[in-house]
Amino acid sequence: MPALPDPTYAPEFYASVPAKRLFAWFVDGLIICALCMAVVIGTAFVGLFFLGFLFLVVGFAYRVVTIASGSATWGMQFAGIELRDAHGARLDLGQAVMHTLAYTVCLGFVLLQFVSIVLMLTSARGQGLPDMFMGTVMLNRKA
Repeated sequence: MPALPDPTYAPEFYASVPAKRLFAWFVDGLIICALCMAVVIGTAFVGLFFLGFLFLVVGFAYRVVTIASGSATWGMQFAGIELRDAHGARLDLGQAVMHTLAYTVCLGFVLLQFVSIVLMLTSARGQGLPDMFMGTVMLNRKA
C-alpha cells in the first residue's frame, strides 16, 4: 500500500511543484555548467573538445549522487522539493540511477520530453514520464 499523500486530501504536498521543478532544473543546469567549467579548466581546456559528452557525464553523476544522498538535487533542495518512491521513502542509489537514466532518455528525445512536461502540468501528482516509470513523485518538503 503506497504511503504517498493523496493529492485530493493533502494538496499542500503538490502545490506549485511543477513551477518549483522548473526553477530547480535551471539551478541544477547552472551547477552542472559550473562543474563542467571546473573540469575544462582542470584539464587545461582539453575538456572543451568533449564538452557535450562531459556535460552529459557530469550531469548524470551530479543527479545520481545528490538524489541518492538526499533524494533531491541541490536545485530541488533550494526549491523546497524532493523525490519520494511509491512507498514515500527517499530514493536509494539504484533508484537514483534508474530515475536519472529515465530522465536522461527523456531529455534525449524532444517528443518524450514534451509528453513528460505535459504530464507534470496535468497529472494529479505532477509526475513526468520518469516518475511514472519509476513510481516516484516530487513533493514539497516538510517545513
